[in-house]
Amino acid sequence: MKVLLAKPGLDGHDVGVKVLAHALKEAGHQVVYTGLKKSIEEIVQKAKDENPDIIGLSILSGTHQILCEKLNEEMRKSKLNIPWIVGGNIPAEDVEALRKTGALEAFPTGTQIDTVVGYISNFKK
Repeated sequence: MKVLLAKPGLDGHDVGVKVLAHALKEAGHQVVYTGLKKSIEEIVQKAKDENPDIIGLSILSGTHQILCEKLNEEMRKSKLNIPWIVGGNIPAEDVEALRKTGALEAFPTGTQIDTVVGYISNFKK
């Protein structure tokens, strides 16, 4: 499976997403990483260019709801129907709101890397 991992906004912490990228590669997935501080528009363009099976957002800045709403809007405008997930510094009480925003799944603070890898590995389009 091809996974696009992205760091939207001004969040400059990428150790977790790099650990996830490595774990996904070890599990046999192809990973494309956008790098730090990407705009939602840049992420959507990268998704158009790369045609991943799933997009994963890593957000540690506390702006997860706003960024996810914007991603959902940009994906709709671009007529992209690629499922996406989000993880990072996300309180457990925000998970349901993120799902309602359009996230296939949201992984709150403290989620183990193996849980996310397992979710992606078992994902069926």
